[in-house]
Amino acid sequence: MIDQNSAPYGVFLLRVSLGAMWISHALLKFVVFTIPGFAGYLGSLGFPVALAWPIFLAELIGGILIVTGVYARHVALLLIPVMAGAMSVHIPNGWVFSAANGGWEYPAFLIATSFALWLIGDGAFALRSRPLFFIGRPVNA
Repeated sequence: MIDQNSAPYGVFLLRVSLGAMWISHALLKFVVFTIPGFAGYLGSLGFPVALAWPIFLAELIGGILIVTGVYARHVALLLIPVMAGAMSVHIPNGWVFSAANGGWEYPAFLIATSFALWLIGDGAFALRSRPLFFIGRPVNA
């Protein structure tokens, strides 16, 4: 049974934590690896180097939107393919992310929590949580 009184605050905690992880994932590329370094890494994997800035910006802006609750559930869903690409790179390294070249449990967790947020909604304190569209009956304002 879901506690209707506390559930929105639990979702808020999930949303802020998830957004912070997306932001930290982006900032790792910018601060530690640098965008040119990340582009070189993408190129070494056979991905277009031109994806470096779009991936960084998607993770950073998406993380900020998730933290603030601006269409957070939709943003979380849209970020899943970005992390699925990252996970595909790490699958050969095994499960544990602390393994050489990183494992795939961290990207898998971000995918799962992004999907969970999409399913359950934005939670408390969201700045803009109305659906972008509706199917069936209209959403009450």
